[in-house]
Amino acid sequence: MRVAMIGTGYVGLVSGTCFADFGHVVTCIDKDTSKIDALNNGEIPIYEPGLQDLVAKNVSEERLFFTTDPEDAIRQADAVFIAVGTPTRRGDGHADLTYVYAAAEEIAALIEGFTVIVTKSTVPVGTGDEVEAIIQRTNPDAEFAVVSNPEFLREGAAINDFKRPDRVVVGTESEQAVDVMRELYRPLYLNETPIIVTRRRTSELIKYAANAFLAVKITFINEIADLCEKVGANVQEVSRGIGLDNRIGSKFLHAGPGYGGSCFPKDTLALSKIAADAQSDLKVVDSVIEVNSARKKKMADKVIDFLGGDVDGKTIALLGLAFKPNTDDMREAPSLDIVEKLQDAGANVRAFDPASMEEAEKLMTGVLFCDGPYHAIENADAVVIVTEWDQFRALDLERMKTLLNAPKVVDLRNIYTSDYMGSRGFEYTSIGRSY
Repeated sequence: MRVAMIGTGYVGLVSGTCFADFGHVVTCIDKDTSKIDALNNGEIPIYEPGLQDLVAKNVSEERLFFTTDPEDAIRQADAVFIAVGTPTRRGDGHADLTYVYAAAEEIAALIEGFTVIVTKSTVPVGTGDEVEAIIQRTNPDAEFAVVSNPEFLREGAAINDFKRPDRVVVGTESEQAVDVMRELYRPLYLNETPIIVTRRRTSELIKYAANAFLAVKITFINEIADLCEKVGANVQEVSRGIGLDNRIGSKFLHAGPGYGGSCFPKDTLALSKIAADAQSDLKVVDSVIEVNSARKKKMADKVIDFLGGDVDGKTIALLGLAFKPNTDDMREAPSLDIVEKLQDAGANVRAFDPASMEEAEKLMTGVLFCDGPYHAIENADAVVIVTEWDQFRALDLERMKTLLNAPKVVDLRNIYTSDYMGSRGFEYTSIGRSY
């Protein structure tokens, strides 16, 4: 099949590349000339393990193309995917659908024959109705169906998530469109991947509900971690004890500094606004948003308290800046709040991250970005582990002691233990573990 993918951001680039690897002919379209030029030169604008090799493979086999000119690709397409950004709208928290609606107008003028228009972007309930109306107004003679097909990609594991998904959700009432979507995803039949066909509005809500539920799990275990510290319990053992219950599950029960990234903060806020507009309270989601925002700042307080309540003039080394490992994504990363509050308290901050420092430099001022973990640690008064990159799991502790002004470690990801660090001469604190 022939596919046009509007948008070469994270979702568009990964989805387009994986569809090409399934055997379809995919053209990824973007208005950013510099981005398209870079992609045509083999330069990948995002950090995602395995993506560069997969792009190169499918470009060389002439199944994957990049262009700024949408005309031919859309005219020839069986399916046109809208995979543009839906950032939080400034001032009110709603999702900004400007790019989605602009893409719909562009598509409407170019489609020929029956074409499936697929919304891959995360959009509020009812967006597909408006996309449909835009296409009908712009091109009354168009033969088309608008489908909701939300993505469930985790940064750092996106290729595997696309090729081996838990499910594929297709929202449409057009049987012809369902047939097209089943053919697009036909390679997944070998894995017996469930394809859930729903009405479009239900599909749009599934994406928001899924992300909100995962955000609830993260926030819940973070609050339990705080309780563990007060009552002498261990949050990792609590997580294991409840996670083995099949009704609960073990994923997203790892205590830490709060969630960040491109999805959970934006999508929980958008879902809250959707509910408010519909006069349907989502008090749990509203509480999650509030608690998570406060938690990021609270992590800086944890560092300050560990250092005796005063960090003025002290040097703090941060290991990890991205919101999670295996990505360079700094959007809503806890490190942003931690750095800001430490600097406000008078601390000097040194930092290292294997992938995100270029992005971090755009968002942080007054931070010394270092060449490696030991460069960051040198002459610091404490180390704070913010992101659980693999290379931070087996640090040379003896070397660290010689470089630090004092052997103090704040582990916000619980990748070490108190016994292990204490036996090696470190003052150590972590999240939700009193022993």
